[in-house]
Amino acid sequence: MGATSIWHWVILLLIVVLLFGRGKISEVMGDVAKGIKSFKKGMADEEDTAKAKSDAPKTIDHASTVSEKSETQSTKVG
Repeated sequence: MGATSIWHWVILLLIVVLLFGRGKISEVMGDVAKGIKSFKKGMADEEDTAKAKSDAPKTIDHASTVSEKSETQSTKVG
């Protein structure tokens, strides 16, 4: 008499199929699959852009670094 009886599930499944039909259920499942694929593609694209940003070579402007060091040394002396 519980809700887990096999006959309850069979009747519930028949009602769902009658209400929505086979075509609607397959359309919904197709839409869900497309959504999952789109989500996975978006996550992969995000990881690729993050890797590209972290792998970008970093340049050091030696002229500004040298001038900053000389300024700090002159302030320590004076």
